[in-house]
Amino acid sequence: MGAVFNAEGQILARQKFSTPDKYEAFTSELQKALQNFSEYEISACCCALPGRIDRKNGIGVRMGNLVWQNVPIKKDLESMLGQINIYVENDAKLAGLSEALNHKKYKKVVYLTIGTGIGIGIIIDGKINPEFADSEVGNMMLEHNGKLQKWEDFASGKALKERYGKLASEIDDPKIWAKYVEDLVTGFEATLAAFQPEMVIVGGGVGAHFNKFGEILIKRLKGLDNKMVPIPPIIQAKRPEEAVIYGCYDYIIQHN
Repeated sequence: MGAVFNAEGQILARQKFSTPDKYEAFTSELQKALQNFSEYEISACCCALPGRIDRKNGIGVRMGNLVWQNVPIKKDLESMLGQINIYVENDAKLAGLSEALNHKKYKKVVYLTIGTGIGIGIIIDGKINPEFADSEVGNMMLEHNGKLQKWEDFASGKALKERYGKLASEIDDPKIWAKYVEDLVTGFEATLAAFQPEMVIVGGGVGAHFNKFGEILIKRLKGLDNKMVPIPPIIQAKRPEEAVIYGCYDYIIQHN
């Protein structure tokens, strides 16, 4: 999704388009989408990518669920938008920034996005923490069904659909959600132990349905009774499926 914001953070226009597997096809779709914004004077741009970023050079090094490698997204955006300030950042970090700014009383916030994969944003004092800017909790190797697997391979929204043949939006059976929580718990506990956040915010396509499994998850975590790992407030994102684009706006405001 692309969007144009005014200086006050209101969306003036937005455009949804699919993300093709091939990067060249993506830039073609991006060019078409930007044409819909031609009436606006764009002063800065922030691009969110789902993977590891070379922030200095604006390159998407490797994507979690795409085959792209070392894609020069900043250079390509400059050719489309001209010589304006262009920032490239990980999508989960941007979503976390947007959501954490809604809870400024908490100094350290962890944002977990659960969708096609599992991503994390660690926000300290209202900013993306550079020390953890490349953290990828979805790739943590955890024991599941007797073998080590990536957390997102068995606990992401993609894994949920593969197991039950339904999207999170289509699942209302508490028994299914209780089973799914068991897939989440191990990764949640490891994340809490590693980062000791004051609050956890859950977003993404699955996070949008936190009301279906949140209480089960919190009860399960508290039941682990690990006194070295306190359980902070765990809440649903305010904009679970739009947090990324709002995070792009917030990032521009902080850096432009």
